[in-house]
Amino acid sequence: MSMISGNQGGFAAGRTGAVGLLLALCGGAGCTQRATAPVRITSERLGPLTIAVAPALNHSGSPDVDVEHAADEMAAELTQVGGVRVIPVSRVIGVMQERGWAQVEGVGQALELASLTGADAVLVFAITAYNPYDPPRVGVSAQLIGELPDGGGMLDPVALAGSPGEGGSPSSGPMRGVLAEASAVFDASREDVLADVKTFAARRNAGKNPYGHRWYLVSQRRYLQYCCHATLRSLFGEASDDAVGKDADAGKPADRVAKR
Repeated sequence: MSMISGNQGGFAAGRTGAVGLLLALCGGAGCTQRATAPVRITSERLGPLTIAVAPALNHSGSPDVDVEHAADEMAAELTQVGGVRVIPVSRVIGVMQERGWAQVEGVGQALELASLTGADAVLVFAITAYNPYDPPRVGVSAQLIGELPDGGGMLDPVALAGSPGEGGSPSSGPMRGVLAEASAVFDASREDVLADVKTFAARRNAGKNPYGHRWYLVSQRRYLQYCCHATLRSLFGEASDDAVGKDADAGKPADRVAKR
């Protein structure tokens, strides 16, 4: 499985640049704005899961990818998935450091990491393309590796929703090993991706920001949030608006962060 091997790079400059850009665009108060109607995702095909997010792999060729920051954003978006609890990234990194692992290098190692962190599965993902400048272009390839609780069952790839991008789709997998995968390049110069960003921004309450949906295009952090969310939609499938309404009081995302 080539996606989870390769060079892992980190940086401080990208994070600093993103923070500076956000401060310049929206000020301190605006940057702390949170969604009033978060996008909810359902994971009925996979069932309740506890998931550990591994540090991102940098396969983009760009030195401006902060792999730990990317993992934090992916974990934050993962808390929006119904029926999923998330192991804190700091806990995952701590376990990896204890084992002397710089990155997850295979299915067997991912399964071991799941066991060590008390998770059912590990989300391993790579940033495959990275151009944060408007219009941004970010590629993400992700695999959910683990064992379905109580034996689980085969996934139905037809029932899983896709995301706009250059190719990529979720695929079926065994009960133990790669449970689901998705890969796409989210190029905001494409009309379908831009339309999806606008929908995402509207549901994240971007209308209260003077930049509207463009807040998610000019900010590296916000666009990465969108890319992580769209990738998770491919892995798990997105709930309908009716389901969102019925599930609105089922629990806040913060309540689904596993305390381990």
